[in-house]
Amino acid sequence: MNIVSIPALTDNYIWLLHDDHASALIVDPSASAPVETVLTTLGLRLKAILITHHHLDHTAGAKALRDRLDVPVYAPQDRRIEAATHRVTNGDELYFVAPAVKFRVLAVPGHTLSHVAYAGEGLLFCGDTLFSLGCGRLFEGSPEQMLASLDRLAALPDATQVCCAHEYTAANARFAALVTPENTALALRTRQVAALRAAGKPTLPVLLAGEKATNPFLRVDHTEVIDWCARQGVATESRTVRFAALRKAKDVFS
Repeated sequence: MNIVSIPALTDNYIWLLHDDHASALIVDPSASAPVETVLTTLGLRLKAILITHHHLDHTAGAKALRDRLDVPVYAPQDRRIEAATHRVTNGDELYFVAPAVKFRVLAVPGHTLSHVAYAGEGLLFCGDTLFSLGCGRLFEGSPEQMLASLDRLAALPDATQVCCAHEYTAANARFAALVTPENTALALRTRQVAALRAAGKPTLPVLLAGEKATNPFLRVDHTEVIDWCARQGVATESRTVRFAALRKAKDVFS
């Protein structure tokens, strides 16, 4: 199985998964034209579309692709996603014949209330819930919901390749370094990110094991994050309060 990140808009990635027999599926098509260009260039036939949440930078290309290529669109139970042909919910298992893959649907509210992720084949398509070295803003959900969602993703196998929907890693690294300046794994990841971006390459996908070692939003129970909270005058007893403090600080970070 082959994984391709298709750049779109300013910093989005549309993820394309294809086998060696020219069958493909895509995740979160923010636009149709970049997808059709890659399909044509690689000689692929689109078989399905997966959507994680309703925001237009994840859905705007779905209807055009659905109508032109006659493919099903799998999306959470949210009426704001009008292109959907199949609704999915937590615990659903999706089986595709071509490409031959299986995904489990995970409810991950926080960024939006109906947000889902798709996990399977050693891959995680997590939309805007988890970013490399960061996490999504809380537009609809609560800190409690987002923290529970991140905990759920962190419980997946360490070898899972995390396919985030935005190229935010360099900016996230700068914030993470303020929180955990002595994290040597983070320093190494930051250097790798700089080299990749200088070469015009994506920083994704990334192994979940690496994120658990470097991403402060997955490390709210670690001493270094607890110490940062204490320095900010944040009560450290509650992990939800610690997470909320991190997210609030990131919201105003530049």
